[in-house]
Amino acid sequence: MRLPWWTLTLHRGPVRRASSVPAGLVNFVPACSTTDAHSQDLLQEFVSRAGRLFVITGAGLSTESGIPDYRSEGVGLYARTSRRPMEHAEFVRSAKSRQRYWARNFVGWPQFSSHQPNSAHRVLQQWEERGKLHWLVTQNVDALHSKAGQKRLTELHGCTHRVVCLGCGAISAREELQRQFISLNPGWGAQAGASAPDGDVFLEDEQVLHFRVPSCDVCGGILKPEVTFFGDSVNKGTVQFVHDRLAESDAVLVVGSSLQVYSGYRFLLAASDRKMPVAILNIGPTRADHLAQLKVSGRCGEVLTVIQPH
Repeated sequence: MRLPWWTLTLHRGPVRRASSVPAGLVNFVPACSTTDAHSQDLLQEFVSRAGRLFVITGAGLSTESGIPDYRSEGVGLYARTSRRPMEHAEFVRSAKSRQRYWARNFVGWPQFSSHQPNSAHRVLQQWEERGKLHWLVTQNVDALHSKAGQKRLTELHGCTHRVVCLGCGAISAREELQRQFISLNPGWGAQAGASAPDGDVFLEDEQVLHFRVPSCDVCGGILKPEVTFFGDSVNKGTVQFVHDRLAESDAVLVVGSSLQVYSGYRFLLAASDRKMPVAILNIGPTRADHLAQLKVSGRCGEVLTVIQPH
């Protein structure tokens, strides 16, 4: 049965609550007033009613671990710089683009790979352990859900901790590629600029001219992060697998995503077709607000940590 429509008007104020970002990390969480008790109660009721909860997470979850996103007002990559992420077609077509990408990724990898799950990741993993969470789909490529111990998990856009050969399809660990980079480029170094959501950093073109990139050990093919670059599409088998998990569920909770990318938004359309209740926890508007019975504005960790998975 479809839940009643709840419209929440949250008061905005100039005073921010203390950040949920761990000390020492750059704060990429956009400004947001504290979630009121009434909306917290409604989200608790929503989660309590769900027997097999389907969760979709996005970049707004990882910002609380110190990883920037693309679209957040004032603090996202698009707001801070004029740079744009690598396009799939450009990576495949241009050896110079691959050299530039991998050089920047090499510099940014030690910091990016060191990020740790935050309280929201841990709560969702506990919901899985207690049988509340049926399946989790993340649009993030940072492996933080895996680090938190999530098992019922689909990484919709892949994961930067894996590398794929475009020739033979062999999968290898990103850490191993880092060791190859170090071996091939002794003494090479560059001062990094601002970081991006996928571990990329900003370097000037002349800094990467002599950076050497290895080929696949198996077939000599092109190595690429095992992620869906902009302009590429998610594997059809993966999409169907997620639709099957959605069909087994009885409610949908979106956590930290504006759902601007269709690859995630499509599952909200499917949930609407199935008359499934939908709740959204996010700072700012989302593409699926009109499909939700409950919309809560707030920081993921601060809101989820007080929800009990009855």
